[in-house]
Amino acid sequence: MKTPVSDFVKDYVERNSVRMHMPGHKGKDACADPRSAYDRAFSAITPYDITEIETADDLFHPESIIAESEKNASEVFGCDTYYSTEGSSLCIRAMLYLAMTKRIGGTPWVLSTRNVHKSFVSACALLGIDCEWIRSEKGSCISSDIDEKDVEHALVIGHEKYSCFPIGVYLTSPDYTGHILPVESIAERCHAYGTILMVDNAHGAYLHFLKDPIHPTDLGADMCCDSAHKTLPALTGGAYLHINKKSEFLPVSEKAAKQAMALFASTSPSWLILQSLDRVNPYLLEKFRSDLRETCAVLEAEKARLASEGIVLLGKEPLKITIKTKPIGYEGSEFAALLRANTPSIEVEFSDPDMVILMVSPNNTKEEIKAAVDAILTIPKRTPIEEDPDLIAPTFPERVMSIREAAMKLPRIVKTEDAYGRIAHLSDTSCPPAIPVLICGEKIGKTEIRRLLYYGYETCQVVAEE
Repeated sequence: MKTPVSDFVKDYVERNSVRMHMPGHKGKDACADPRSAYDRAFSAITPYDITEIETADDLFHPESIIAESEKNASEVFGCDTYYSTEGSSLCIRAMLYLAMTKRIGGTPWVLSTRNVHKSFVSACALLGIDCEWIRSEKGSCISSDIDEKDVEHALVIGHEKYSCFPIGVYLTSPDYTGHILPVESIAERCHAYGTILMVDNAHGAYLHFLKDPIHPTDLGADMCCDSAHKTLPALTGGAYLHINKKSEFLPVSEKAAKQAMALFASTSPSWLILQSLDRVNPYLLEKFRSDLRETCAVLEAEKARLASEGIVLLGKEPLKITIKTKPIGYEGSEFAALLRANTPSIEVEFSDPDMVILMVSPNNTKEEIKAAVDAILTIPKRTPIEEDPDLIAPTFPERVMSIREAAMKLPRIVKTEDAYGRIAHLSDTSCPPAIPVLICGEKIGKTEIRRLLYYGYETCQVVAEE
């Protein structure tokens, strides 16, 4: 498989043209200190950072090298695949916009699990989409554990409220902790009601390449996003928007998909990230499956070793180790600090009072994975820390404003303990890592204040009183 974007940029650099175009660095690193190994390495990258020069291509109106590269990616994933250099956040906004354009009358609303990324919330604010949450008795404050019956129940209730079905159902799977939802059965139930299914698959780009693929588009989702940089060997910011070719409910042309992404995107996409996505394609096609299979086998064995030593693991995502630390006597942040102080130092993906999360990819060697597990097991167990059931149970705060209505009002920062009865504004308080304590437009109660303080938020942003 060719790498047309990368080949073009390499040829351009080798021509050594006088650069009378953006970017301003002109292919040179004026900031470099030749004595610094970091600066020398960074300087080597600079010539390959270009823009849409003549004979190149336009990401949102591709006609040549980018179009060819995206066609390669589509072949690799088995669906219509489009590049993002602004992560899955751009793709999430594009998905919601595309779903809106396909609705037939009524108030635009979306049915979603609550474990949404903040880009979902901002998209609802920008597009004026109402949101209803899928509820389940099986969930917690960490993961939205729902199934097709929960989705059907929520669809019926939502239809009664709005007198129309939603623009789509939206899931996050896998979530940040590694919990995976039954996408296939949920997709079937959505389609039975004539509703599309969108999936935030940011953490699961590799799922298509498992021996038994469980990527959302393999399981019937109509649209999904992948973050290529999370589990594939792409630069940070590289992502994909996938449109399922087999969808009977979502006819989306390339032009419509590109326009949806351009609506929210920068007009200056990173050509370093584009080259990275381009270079990943032949690797995914030719070697990644075998590398992934070997890594999953190693990780499965190491997870079994952890479980046999009494370590409580969350989620079933193959490339993630999520540890509940309180059963072995630690808050997650303390446990992460001990791993960081280990020799070799183990830097985790995330920690909070409840857990630590380690993300693995085939670029981790077997020795690195074993070293991480060895470090976990060398930390002595202590008396378990009792969990507060009020901080574990799922909650759905009262919605008193739509997301858009609250987001478009003036915000005010207040001390968390003084926020009782106020209305949440747009906020970065997306904790625990899977489910936000509050979402814009919700009324702040005593339980929410306790949770915010528990996760270390001493202030919060509320709607200013008029």
